[in-house]
Amino acid sequence: MPRSRPPHLVREVTRHGRPVWYVRVGQGKRIRMREPYGSPEFWRDYRLAVEGTPPPAGKGPAPGTLSWLLAKYVESAEWSDFSAATRKQRHAIYRAIEKTAGHEPIKLIDRRAILNGRDRRRDRPHAANVFIKAMRALFSWAVDRGYVATDPTAGVKMLAGENDDVGFHTWTEEELARFEARWPLGTRERLAFDILLYTGLRRGDAVRLGRQHVKGDAFSIRTVTRPILPQLAASIAATKTGDLAFIVRMDGHPFVKEGFGNWFREACRAAKVPGSAHGLRKAGARRAAEAGATEMQLNALFGWRPGSRESATYTRTADNARLAREAPVLPAPLSKVRDASGNS
Repeated sequence: MPRSRPPHLVREVTRHGRPVWYVRVGQGKRIRMREPYGSPEFWRDYRLAVEGTPPPAGKGPAPGTLSWLLAKYVESAEWSDFSAATRKQRHAIYRAIEKTAGHEPIKLIDRRAILNGRDRRRDRPHAANVFIKAMRALFSWAVDRGYVATDPTAGVKMLAGENDDVGFHTWTEEELARFEARWPLGTRERLAFDILLYTGLRRGDAVRLGRQHVKGDAFSIRTVTRPILPQLAASIAATKTGDLAFIVRMDGHPFVKEGFGNWFREACRAAKVPGSAHGLRKAGARRAAEAGATEMQLNALFGWRPGSRESATYTRTADNARLAREAPVLPAPLSKVRDASGNS
């Protein structure tokens, strides 16, 4: 059963799709909750509001500082377009940054500052790259809005390592084949695999996908419309699915995102592959790029923002592999050619 909401707490959604929380006791005045929902500060302000004491308004961040910019960013339409999971992750990143640099004037944040932030996390490449992506999204928005003239993250490279890029292993073709051999058509595990591989959906949307989203030979979920490929259609037809979700638990109920992740990892272990749900999505992107998909097509298929550099990573890798295959056979070293001609 879903947990009941605390009394007097009201949730509304702005025109940008962003949830906003208020406290209203009886017919009294609504009091807006400013802190992130579920945080200790949120519940502190909730208790004060229920007791009739408005939460402390505070004077707010100084205009032109990083904290001021972040406050504006999280009120924007661009921010509300992110998934709840992305907003939660980036909230944590931004709050940590604010503690040490929130007072800094944004006009003084340059490329060196971003590089220093990345390099402080160099022993954790994934954390470093998540930091870069979060700051890149912030300053790209800030440039568009005219708050800063240049993006200090421009040209800052991701770190390489065992946990590079987005931090998940991309499945190889051999691993894909091994999973398919272990989990044949008709199994729940295979259906989950096929949905992740052939739709490009994130885990949270994959567990929600059901027949109500299908129209003809395509599906639409949230703002995403994509074709149902023949391989996926065959997998759905061969598997016992739920009423409102294709991927279901043994009891027929849909998974929640976290529970699905744990269950799918067990299926991967049984197939003796080191992959994850997100790594399987990456394999789908790699396959699409190798088949000739452009950056714009990859952005559309996998829900990446134009200029996010995610699609560029896959097309660049695919192009390099294709160029290497198509390159002519390299000539012998020059010294051997000279020896054969009798020249010293």
